[in-house]
Amino acid sequence: MNAPGKTGNLPVIRAHYADILCQLAEEKGAARPELLRSADIRPAMLGHPDNFITVEQFSSLCRSALALSHDPALGLEYGKRLKFTTHGSLSQAAISCDNIGQALTVLIKYFRIRFVYMNLSFFTEGSDAVLQLDIVHALDDLHRFNAEVVLASLMDVNLLLFGRRLLDGGSCRLNYPPPEYAQAYESLFGNRIRFDAGANQLRFRKEFLELPISLSNPVARRVAEAQCQEEMRSLEATTSIPERVGRLLESVRDGRLPGIDSVAAQLGVSPRTLRRQLSAEGVKFQGILDDIRHRRSLELLRRTDLGIDDIAYRLGYSDPSNFGRAFRKWEGLSPSAWRASRV
Repeated sequence: MNAPGKTGNLPVIRAHYADILCQLAEEKGAARPELLRSADIRPAMLGHPDNFITVEQFSSLCRSALALSHDPALGLEYGKRLKFTTHGSLSQAAISCDNIGQALTVLIKYFRIRFVYMNLSFFTEGSDAVLQLDIVHALDDLHRFNAEVVLASLMDVNLLLFGRRLLDGGSCRLNYPPPEYAQAYESLFGNRIRFDAGANQLRFRKEFLELPISLSNPVARRVAEAQCQEEMRSLEATTSIPERVGRLLESVRDGRLPGIDSVAAQLGVSPRTLRRQLSAEGVKFQGILDDIRHRRSLELLRRTDLGIDDIAYRLGYSDPSNFGRAFRKWEGLSPSAWRASRV
C-alpha cells in the first residue's frame, strides 16, 4: 500500500530511535533544537525509551537530519548505530533462537513493532535464502534512506554474530540507482552489490539457515516473544483495515496471491464485511490487490527463471491474458516486451 494510513498519525515508533538519529546528526554539525522543532518533537519525549512518536514526526526528523548533516550517506551510518540491543525484545527473541532460520522467522513475524512503515519478508529462491525489504508507506523521498538504515542494521548485527561468513556467496540487491557514495556500501556488503535490481534484498546461501546461534536460550526467547506479542497486539489495535489487508497480501512470497475470500478469512470476517470496512475508508480490495500485483509483477519479470504464465499464476490471475491486459494498462507494453527491454 502506498497511503500512509491510520498509523501515520499515531505514536507507534519508539522515541529512542529518534534520539540516536539526533546524536548522529549532532556529531555532523546539526543542532538538536532545530532537528526537533522541524519534526514537532518535544525534547522531553526522547528522554525515556518507552515513549513513542508518530511516523510523520520520525519522517520529518529523518529529512531534517539528512539536510542539516549534509551527509547523503547518513542512512548507512544510522543503520550501523542501531545495534541489536537497540531493538529490545525483538532482537532478544531473534538472537535467542537455535539457528538463523528460526531467527529470521521471529524477525519477520514481529518486524512491524519496530518499523511499522516497512515490510520484511523471507523466502528461498534456488540456492539462495532471500530477505526482502519493502517500504509500504508513501515515503518516496526517504526510500533509499530507509532501505539503507534497515539493511545496514541487519548486516551490522550479522557481522557481530557471524563475521563475514554470510557474505560468502551472498549479495545485496537494491532497487535504486547507485548513489555518489556507492563505495560506502562495500564495508558492509562486500563487492557483491547490485543497484537497479528491482528489489531491496539481502541474499545468502540457504544452507546457512542451519547455522547455530551462540546466544541461543529457549527461556530468554519465550520471555522476549511474549513481550513482542503484547506489543504486536497494541500495534494491531492502531492499524487500519486497508493496512492490514495490504500487509497480508505483501506477506505472500511463495505461491499465489490470495483473493478477498481468503484475506477475509485470515482477518476473521466475511468478504461482505471486509468490503464494507474498506469502503468506509474509501478503499476497494481490488485497488489494494492491483497495486501489489503491479509492483510484484515488475519484481518477478526481472527474474529470468519464471515464464509469463507462471508470473500470472503467482499474481492470482486465472487467465494469463488478463495479466497481459492489466500490465499494458500499468506500463504501456506487454509483460514480455517489458522484460525484453530490461535485458
